[in-house]
Amino acid sequence: MSSIIQLLPDHVANQIAAGEVVQRPASVVKELLENAVDAGASEIKLIVKDAGKTLIQVIDNGKGMSVTDSRLCFERHATSKIRFAEDLFSLHTKGFRGEALASIAAIAHVEMKTKQDQEELGTHIVIEGSKFISQEVAVLPRGTSFAIKNLFFNIPARRNFLKSDTVEFRHIVDEFERVALAHSNIGFILYHNGSEMFNLPSSNPRQRIVNIFSGRTNEKLVPVKESTEIVEIEGFVCKPEFAKKNRGEQFFFVNDRFIKSGYLHHAVSAAYEGLLKDGSQPGYFLYLTVPPNTIDINIHPTKTEVKFDDEHALYAILRSAIKHSLGQFNVAPVLDFDRDANLDTPYNYENKEAVMPTVVVDRSYNPFADEKPSRPTSASFSSSPSFRKAEKAPVWESLYTELTQTSEEVEGFSFESEEVTGSLFNDNEVEQAVQKTYQIHKKYIVSPIKSGMVIIDQKRAHQRILYEQFLTNITVHHAASQQLLFPLMLYFNRSELDLIEEMRGALENTGFVFAEFNSDHIVISGLPVNVVESEVSILIEELISDLQQEVPDTSFSQSDSIAKSMARSLAIKTGILLTEKEQENMVNSLFACKEPGVSPFHKPTFITVSVEDLDKRFAI
Repeated sequence: MSSIIQLLPDHVANQIAAGEVVQRPASVVKELLENAVDAGASEIKLIVKDAGKTLIQVIDNGKGMSVTDSRLCFERHATSKIRFAEDLFSLHTKGFRGEALASIAAIAHVEMKTKQDQEELGTHIVIEGSKFISQEVAVLPRGTSFAIKNLFFNIPARRNFLKSDTVEFRHIVDEFERVALAHSNIGFILYHNGSEMFNLPSSNPRQRIVNIFSGRTNEKLVPVKESTEIVEIEGFVCKPEFAKKNRGEQFFFVNDRFIKSGYLHHAVSAAYEGLLKDGSQPGYFLYLTVPPNTIDINIHPTKTEVKFDDEHALYAILRSAIKHSLGQFNVAPVLDFDRDANLDTPYNYENKEAVMPTVVVDRSYNPFADEKPSRPTSASFSSSPSFRKAEKAPVWESLYTELTQTSEEVEGFSFESEEVTGSLFNDNEVEQAVQKTYQIHKKYIVSPIKSGMVIIDQKRAHQRILYEQFLTNITVHHAASQQLLFPLMLYFNRSELDLIEEMRGALENTGFVFAEFNSDHIVISGLPVNVVESEVSILIEELISDLQQEVPDTSFSQSDSIAKSMARSLAIKTGILLTEKEQENMVNSLFACKEPGVSPFHKPTFITVSVEDLDKRFAI
C-alpha cells in the first residue's frame, strides 16, 4: 500500500502560513512597521494605495541588511531576534516570527531595497509568489524599503473576503497609531492614495497623543506614574467628564508592545469607581515596563495578549496608581482635613478692628394706630418699613352679594347660570371616550381591541417608529431641521472625524446641518426636529461607536446602521410616564409602520391577549 503522508512543497506551506500571519492588509503593515522599529530607524514612512490592496510600502532609515541577510530574511523560520529557545522569554524586540516575510512574499509581489551605512551599494530584490525574480546591486540611501504590491493576487478567495477600502484603511490606521504611540521618539508619516494623513514628528508621549487625537486631547490627560519592583507604570488617563460610550481611546503597552487585557482594563475601571456614568468607558494611554522573563507573549498569534506571572499584584498596583493620580490632580473627590482658605481674613482687613453695628429704634411708632405721623422721621425709615392702612376697610361679605341669582344685567350683557341641563353624548359613548390606553409600570402600554387587548413595549415600539422615520428620511433625502440660535462645537479625534465625514450625507438627510468641518472639531447649526440640543454629543458618540463595531460595507448597510443607532439613542426609555395622548399617538404610529411587530433589533414590540385566554385563566 502506498504511503499517504507527504511533505508539502515550500510555496504551499508558505501560503498556509500566510493564512495565520496575514489576515488583511493591516497585518502586513504591523509586521513591516515593527521590523522598521527594530532596525533602529528614526523616521518611518508608510505609503498605502487602495487601503493596502494595491500597495503597502514602508521606508525606514535604519541600519539596513547585508546581501546575505536580505536573501535569508525571506526564508521560513529565519530571524535575527532569537538564537535559542530560552530567548523567547527574554525578548526586547517587536516581532520574532520567522515566517512573516516568507508568508508575505508567498501571497504578493514584493520589492525590497536595502543598504547598510558602511556599504557603498545596496541590494534590490524582487519576489513574486515566493519565487525570486531578480537580485541586483543598486545605489540606495541608508535603510530598508519594502513595497508589497497586489496582496493576495494568487489567492482570489482571500481577496474576496476583504472588506471595503474604508474599513480596511481604518484597520491600517489602528495598527499605525499603536506603533506610533509606543515609540514617540520616532517620526512617522502616513500617506494614503497620495494624500498625507499623518505627519508625526519625534516628540514625547504626551505630544504624540495630542498629535494623533487632535489638539483638545491635552485637556483630558491626567499623568500617571508609579515605580515598583514588579512594574513601572507611566502614561495618562482621561478625566471622567471626557468618558465616552465606545472603547476607542484605550491603549495598554507592555515593554513598548501594544496589548489587549480585559484584566488590566478592569483594574482601570475599578479606579474610576463612582466617577463614571453607567455605560461610559474611561480613556487611558498606559505604558507598563516589566522584566521580560515575567511575561509570556506567545499565547496569541498576533502577540496582542500576554500572560503575567503575578497578575494580582499588577492589578492592585495599577488600580492604586490611577486612583492616586485622579485624587492628586483634584479629579476625584478626596477628604481634606486642612483649613479652608475661604475662611481666612482678607488681606485688606487683617489689621483693622471690627466695627460694632448700631441699632436705631423709632420709639414713637405704633402699629395699632389708625393714622401715621404726617412727617415720619428719618429713623422710622431706617428702622423698619411702614404701610398706610385704608381709612375704612370694606366688608368682605358685601363683595359676594346678589351672586346667587340665576342671571343679572351688567351694562347690557346677560350671564346665565352654568347649570348643566343635558349631555351631548349618550352614556355608552362617554364610557368609551374616557380612556383608550393605559400605561403599566411606566414600561408597557395596554390598548383594548375587539378580541382582547394589546400590550406594547413602549421602548421597542418607539425604536421601530423612529427607525422607519430616519430610514425614510435618509433614502428620500428630505427631513425637517430646526436651526440653532447658538451653533454647537464638538471635538473629535481624526479617525472619528473621518467617520463623521463619511456618513455626513446620511446625517444631513435626517436633519443635521453642519456649518464647519475642521481638523479637530465640527460645528452643527441645525438638528432634527426630535433631537434635543443636550443629547447631540451623546447621540454622535453612540453613532460612531456603533459604526466602528458593526463596520458597514455598503451605503445601504451604513444608512441602516445610522437609522438603528439614532433610533436606539432617541427612543423613549423605560420608566418615563406618558400622557394619554402620547400613548394613543404611540399606538397609532406603531401600527402605521411597515413592520410593527418587531423592533429594528428583531425583538417583539407587542403581544396580544385574547378574551379566551383571560377566560381560561379564570376558569375553575
